Amino acid sequence: MKIPDFVMTTTTKIKAAGFKAFIVGGCVRDFLMNKEPQDWDITTNAKPEEIVSLFPEAKYNNSFGTVLLPIRDREEKIITVLEITTYRSEATYTDRRHPDKVEFEKELDKDLSRRDFTINALAIDPANPDLIVDLFGGRKDIKLKIIRAIGEPTDRFKEDALRMLRAVRFATQLDFTLEPKTERAIIKLAGSLKFVSNERIRDEFIKILASERPAKGIELLHKTKLLQYIVPELEQGVNVKQDRHHIYPVFKHNLLALKYCPSKDWQVRLAALLHDVAKPKTRKIIKNIATFYNHEYLGAKMVNRIMTRLKFSNEDRDRVVNLVKNHMFYYNVGEVTAASVRRLIAKVGRENLADLIDLRVADRLGSGTPKAMPYKLRHLQYMMEKVQHDPISAKMLKVNGNTLMTALKLAPGPKIGAILDVLLSEVIEDPSLNEEDKLLARAKKLNELQLEELRRKAKTVIAEKRQEEDKNIKKQFKI
Repeated sequence: MKIPDFVMTTTTKIKAAGFKAFIVGGCVRDFLMNKEPQDWDITTNAKPEEIVSLFPEAKYNNSFGTVLLPIRDREEKIITVLEITTYRSEATYTDRRHPDKVEFEKELDKDLSRRDFTINALAIDPANPDLIVDLFGGRKDIKLKIIRAIGEPTDRFKEDALRMLRAVRFATQLDFTLEPKTERAIIKLAGSLKFVSNERIRDEFIKILASERPAKGIELLHKTKLLQYIVPELEQGVNVKQDRHHIYPVFKHNLLALKYCPSKDWQVRLAALLHDVAKPKTRKIIKNIATFYNHEYLGAKMVNRIMTRLKFSNEDRDRVVNLVKNHMFYYNVGEVTAASVRRLIAKVGRENLADLIDLRVADRLGSGTPKAMPYKLRHLQYMMEKVQHDPISAKMLKVNGNTLMTALKLAPGPKIGAILDVLLSEVIEDPSLNEEDKLLARAKKLNELQLEELRRKAKTVIAEKRQEEDKNIKKQFKI
């Protein structure tokens, strides 16, 4: 790994002014793990006003010693923002979230000792990256793949309750485990998560969902007692048995649906996790069989409340609610018509079709079904592709029946359909003709002709093209 030039340039300028400068925190952890850091953070003994004097573009608008320095490329576009923070120590945390007092320090060790986990308390001088400042065994914990709080874990989590959620998030993202004492402290203090704003909880929750191991993260939240303070509705499914094709209890099924969800979008993954959240509330035993009638509709309402509580955006909430509400869509080859598929598209939204398929795949695999994409799901994909684009239909023309009736002063009747068929056949042969002025000019000439022979020829061209398009779509989905 190579430290970027803009980091080297910045730290060199700080040191040239007589100060010390180190890269610190998560970027050092990632650097040592040979992972590309998302952000680069610098710590220094220079005071904020001294940093600002060195970098005219820098901004200092807080009381925590962090200066923001925009980094531009050759075209003067901002490519990233460096955080440059003065060494600091922190006093008591009365609200269990923010320090009551911040004091600037002269030595690096004071700054490192205030950090949350050993793997985030590492520092490197970019001019000499082989010399690593590691006061708390962070490199060893990276090798052991564990998340360990600095010092006494309960003290760290009492200072800032969000650190408990961050511990789970780091364990999920890095595929690490929680050090036992650190884990016990989280379980003991899980209730203090109530001191953290829902916005901060939401942001950490999204990072867990967006990671490569989201199901591991949710399971760890459950194990550490944190999940009950984030989405308690999920935990109501623990040990709630299901029948028929479901071999797992509701909570485990939801976890496995998340695990096997093929989508990388965290919104679709959240829909997979919550798709059966209402089953415990709708469970009834009928003829010795557990049923969950209308759980998708109640589930959509519950998801709406959950995401509103956690301050998700309206756009994200609507997307997830829509998927949960429609995840029970019926489809059986031979029973479902093109018209019903069009109705499904209108109901769900064309932009959500692929997500809905991914959710159904997640649901199937989370139920213990070995085959993710059976023939009927592939057939549905084929039908969706076919009807959503209306291949080779009059709808692709830049004019319609109403346009022709107005332009040609014609009453409704078969002649309008005949003209549209001829226009469509000609556009199939030459797509450049599909412009309103050209189509209207041609329609006026066609209106003067006997159209039956032209219409017969047009229908032949259209039918042949439809067969060709249908064959290509079927091949795409292996139908």
